[in-house]
Amino acid sequence: MPGPRRDRPAVLLLLGALLAADLYFHLWPRARRELGRVSPGCPCPAPPAPRPPLSRAPRAAPALRRLFAHPLYRAAPPGPAEPLLGAREALRYYRRKAARWNRRHKLYRQELNLTSPAAPLPLRPEASWLQFHLGISRDGLYPRSSPAVTRLLRDMRELPTISADYSQDEKALLGACDCSQVVKPSGVHLKLVLRFQDFGKAMFKPMRQKREEETPEDFFYFVDFQRHNAEIAAFHLDRILDFRRVPPTVGRLINVTKEILEVTKNEVLQSVFFVSPASNVCFFAKCPYMCKTEYAVCGNPHLLEGSLSAFLPSLNLAPRLSIPNPWIRSYSFDGKEEWEVNPLYCNTVREIYPYSNSNRLLNIVDMAIFDFLTGNMDRHHYEMFTKFGDDGFLLHLDNARGFGRHSHDEISILAPLSQCCVIKRTTLLRLQLLAEPEYRLSAVMRESLLQDPLAPVLTEPHLLALDRRLQLILDAVGKCIDTFGEATVVANDTAQPQSPAAHRAKLDT
Repeated sequence: MPGPRRDRPAVLLLLGALLAADLYFHLWPRARRELGRVSPGCPCPAPPAPRPPLSRAPRAAPALRRLFAHPLYRAAPPGPAEPLLGAREALRYYRRKAARWNRRHKLYRQELNLTSPAAPLPLRPEASWLQFHLGISRDGLYPRSSPAVTRLLRDMRELPTISADYSQDEKALLGACDCSQVVKPSGVHLKLVLRFQDFGKAMFKPMRQKREEETPEDFFYFVDFQRHNAEIAAFHLDRILDFRRVPPTVGRLINVTKEILEVTKNEVLQSVFFVSPASNVCFFAKCPYMCKTEYAVCGNPHLLEGSLSAFLPSLNLAPRLSIPNPWIRSYSFDGKEEWEVNPLYCNTVREIYPYSNSNRLLNIVDMAIFDFLTGNMDRHHYEMFTKFGDDGFLLHLDNARGFGRHSHDEISILAPLSQCCVIKRTTLLRLQLLAEPEYRLSAVMRESLLQDPLAPVLTEPHLLALDRRLQLILDAVGKCIDTFGEATVVANDTAQPQSPAAHRAKLDT
């Protein structure tokens, strides 16, 4: 008689495990679903009806959008549009320059025995920098609504660099060029010309001072640092004031090794690069004085903040004049200019052409208002395009010495306004508008600067100082009107000016 099979308990255990799994995964979930059903007669309350969505109050339009929609910012210019450049002539000129650059770049690669072929870079007529140049007119450097400027700001912060070099100012100090039309720098700062892949050029000013640092009160204005964030903020303020006389400027983190050292052909520039004891890549300016490693700028270890300001058209296409400011300061430790000691100095200026019979004096006052808001005491010259004659607008260039001290308001910068007691009506109306709570200058500046990649560009005390200084400007105008009357002080520069209170912007939310 055969004995019991030894594998029978294992088979029984396996069958039991399969049955338990079937009960757990199949039969038990089905039973739970059946037990969970509600019978038709169940007195349970019906599920609550879905709530209607909460009605939200319409969001207020951003302050900057409301400002630019205001009638004061939509009025047509007083005169006919007159472009600075002819499109055909400009394209022909820049094509020649691009071809010359490609030839020189090819020769440079041959001298270095670089065998890998480099395709020549074409000049594209739709390039943002070229469209910016073609959009300059008698009314300003760019129209109020300019897609070209928007694209230009994006391209300057994103496009790769293909070359880097000293500016004409630094070359003049080194005796490398005859730059008689360019104002010479003081030598305590550093700026480079960067060229991008689309052949556009920008002036690069590196970070020299942290945002929260104030210029020491013992510093003279002519030895102050040049601040990259001041250049960026000046562009935004100039646009908010509707002057449009500062070239488009944007912030960017530059890799000083890849985007400057490795693309420059200038041996002098190459020679001033070094690695600091902290293993950061640094470089400094080459000039007769104050240009040592102690004044170098350094990456972290390669990345360095800086401002990029778009180049204006070549002087060969659009000649510019560099003119001493009548209210130039004394660039010495103890000297004073006549305007600083003579309160009637403006009477002398009014007798000098072209301040005697053109809008030049009004434009000087505009520039003084702009400089007072930024705190820039270093406006020794101004430039203007010769094509537009004596009534052309003044270029607000080199603003890097602004926004140095938020705790101090340098009233002497307003001397052209307080001594001459004259102001454009459109300028006054926009200043009054920016003093209203709905369009407060600090608020629209704060919002505008958030668009920059290096935001926050200004610290809060600098933004609040704008409101305080704006009120000081309006007080100065008020004193002039009380003394001489509105008809004498406020100059009509439009056919039908509109007051800020006359219209309110009505925006679709």
